[in-house]
Amino acid sequence: MTRAVIDTSKCVGHGQCAMMAPDVFDLDAGGYAQTIVPELTGDQRRDAETAAMACPEQAIRVEN
Repeated sequence: MTRAVIDTSKCVGHGQCAMMAPDVFDLDAGGYAQTIVPELTGDQRRDAETAAMACPEQAIRVEN
C-alpha cells in the first residue's frame, strides 16, 4: 500500500500540497495539511511526490 504521510510537527500551513495535489491533500480548519485518501493510485502518487518535493518544510513523505 502506498500512502502519503504528513509530519504534523513540521507542517506550518503553507498549503502548497493542497494546491498541487487536491485529490490527495486538504487543509484542516486550522489551515494545516491533512491526507484525504488512505491509499494512493498511480496519478495520486505522482502528485503526492511532486507536492512532497515542493513542501518548504519537507513535511510530506510517500511510503510504500
